Amino acid sequence: MFLRMPPAVKNLIIINVLMFLASWVLTKYNINLDDHLALYYYQSPNFHVYQYITYMFMHGSFWHIFFNMYALFMFGAMLEQVWGSQRFLIFYFVTGIGAALFYTLVNHFQFMPMVREAHAFANTPSPELLRTFVREYLKQPSAELLGFMNQWAEAPSSPQLINDGVSVVNSIVAMKMGIPCVGASGAIFGVLLGFGMLFPNTELLLIIPPIPIKAKYFVLIYGGIELFMSITQPGDQVAHVAHLGGMLFGFIMIKMWAKDRKNFY
Repeated sequence: MFLRMPPAVKNLIIINVLMFLASWVLTKYNINLDDHLALYYYQSPNFHVYQYITYMFMHGSFWHIFFNMYALFMFGAMLEQVWGSQRFLIFYFVTGIGAALFYTLVNHFQFMPMVREAHAFANTPSPELLRTFVREYLKQPSAELLGFMNQWAEAPSSPQLINDGVSVVNSIVAMKMGIPCVGASGAIFGVLLGFGMLFPNTELLLIIPPIPIKAKYFVLIYGGIELFMSITQPGDQVAHVAHLGGMLFGFIMIKMWAKDRKNFY
């Protein structure tokens, strides 16, 4: 089955697996490839432009890469057979890069209020403002941080504690901006959207629950779940907005190609 797989999908799976293995091996030597190849926010010191491509070949766990590659095999192979390898690769990378750009844009608007509040805090630091900032941007502050806030509340005019408070806020901002994004999920969701648009009435058999469902409904349900998760759980470490971005760019690409039916099919 693997030998009969179309070349683009097969090579993408091989590269992803090799990168995952290389990352796993290098961690044994205290080398973290995510520091260089994962996608960081553009204001992070770890950011590089090439990460908009390399992040697609990095994965956080075995199950992360397994489900992404399984979906690429299941849905991408059919798209490549319809479009050809060149067009499929264009679609794959446009949706993957587009997902990353969309993720960056959403992060920018999410980080703007935090950066403004950090600047305001630096101008007028106080224990009360620190508590408000921590409550807003940290779900579970450490015991050490809670102890510091109590200590500062007892001596709000201490120059050392004021400086430490500013450092705490800056470190929270840096931590939020320093969370990397990895995985081919943005491109995979673009592929899933493409499959649903080209083969809308193809029935897929779900595992849980074990019922058949048409591809168009499966895509709509998945997209709805990702939209809900991106709104209700924006900080759960899963780049739901990147998944939506992959779908969005996939939809745009297919609509553009659909204008030329001769080349679309």
